[in-house]
Amino acid sequence: MSWHRRNQLPRVPGIRGLALGPRDMLLLAACVVGILAAWLFYAASGPGSVQPAYGQAAAAAKPVTGNSSPPPTSVPSDVPIGSSSGLLPIGAAAASPAALEPPAQSAEIQPAASVPQRITYPAAGMDVTIHPLDPPTGDAETTGIVPPETMDGYWLTPFGTPGDGSANTTYIVGHSWEGLDAPFNHLSSAAAPGDVLSVATETGILRYAVESVTTYTKSTLKDSPVWDAVPNRLVLISCYTEDPWGKNVVVIATPDRGP
Repeated sequence: MSWHRRNQLPRVPGIRGLALGPRDMLLLAACVVGILAAWLFYAASGPGSVQPAYGQAAAAAKPVTGNSSPPPTSVPSDVPIGSSSGLLPIGAAAASPAALEPPAQSAEIQPAASVPQRITYPAAGMDVTIHPLDPPTGDAETTGIVPPETMDGYWLTPFGTPGDGSANTTYIVGHSWEGLDAPFNHLSSAAAPGDVLSVATETGILRYAVESVTTYTKSTLKDSPVWDAVPNRLVLISCYTEDPWGKNVVVIATPDRGP
């Protein structure tokens, strides 16, 4: 029988085996509990847990869900102003609907003087187109004016132009007709002081208030104050229906200033 020598390994102080004793387990558990407590304290005191200020709605402290990017601070350049996006125009502040409405225009502000195109006189049943008429020089103040034989109105171009900046009276003339219900016939029967009429021009609509309704014989009309140069005044002239061959009816109106 052979004899084998047993090899003995030297012992190294300070190194223990893998098994932990009760004391080691208790120490490890204490460390884990400390780390967990520190993490919970940090999470509770972080930015996401800020409480709303006094009087502020609690909902304001809720985190944003979904798209958390902040709202734009200016209107994107590719969104047209006034579109359905609901954005205010650039530079506009939030305001109530009433504050966004344009201010009412003053009754004294008139469109710039320009060519008249239509006259509307509800009380006299008139709503007619107006055409420019350039009579021979002196006709208005000597032998009289004879407009084309239509039911439209005619603006005498050598005189004033209606609107702001007018330097003379604006004259509109038209025929009265026997046996027909023509618009200018109603100046003789329905026109009265206080009526309001309007004249549409190339730059806007002007309102006039009737000051007087007068009849003149055709021989005296040419020497009457009707032909005085009065800025912003409007004069309508036609034959007087009760004596179309001997008289004219003249309606004088001035800009309506409202109530």
